[in-house]
Amino acid sequence: MISVLTPSRLGLSPLSKRSMDVPTPYEGHFDGSRHLFAVRVYFEDTDFSGVVYHARYLHFMERARSDMLARVGINQRVVHDASQGAYAVTELNIKYRRPAKFDDALLVVSTVEAVRAASCDIHQTVMRGRDVLTEARVTAAFVSPDGKPRRQPAEWVAAFQPIINKPIS
Repeated sequence: MISVLTPSRLGLSPLSKRSMDVPTPYEGHFDGSRHLFAVRVYFEDTDFSGVVYHARYLHFMERARSDMLARVGINQRVVHDASQGAYAVTELNIKYRRPAKFDDALLVVSTVEAVRAASCDIHQTVMRGRDVLTEARVTAAFVSPDGKPRRQPAEWVAAFQPIINKPIS
């Protein structure tokens, strides 16, 4: 006889569609001008040696940047869908210091360093606890649908102002 596992056999309450809350995607948050975005390393993020493949850090940082923009009210999709343009990474300088491994809990810390008419500079650090694993400086330019630089929306420039990393005097 085959035993069927049911929620009640496992000591769990049966779930009903009406009582179940639908989970929402994770969102990062700000600590002052620093945007914090937690990431878990999955098996798919690692290479054959068991460490995070170098290009995966770019994925982690892209998610953090996109989330940071959304948290300050920048809706990239609306502008893209209206054929006004989108951000494109035009410069990236990255330094790998230590490897991350499967199941590590990482934190991507992003700070906006400068905002210009058509671009912004963002510093990003990937950390495991207090250890800095990777650091990057990213320049993202706002480009038209045909790929030419253009001024980013004035509302976006204004949205950046409260989070621009200002030197401590």
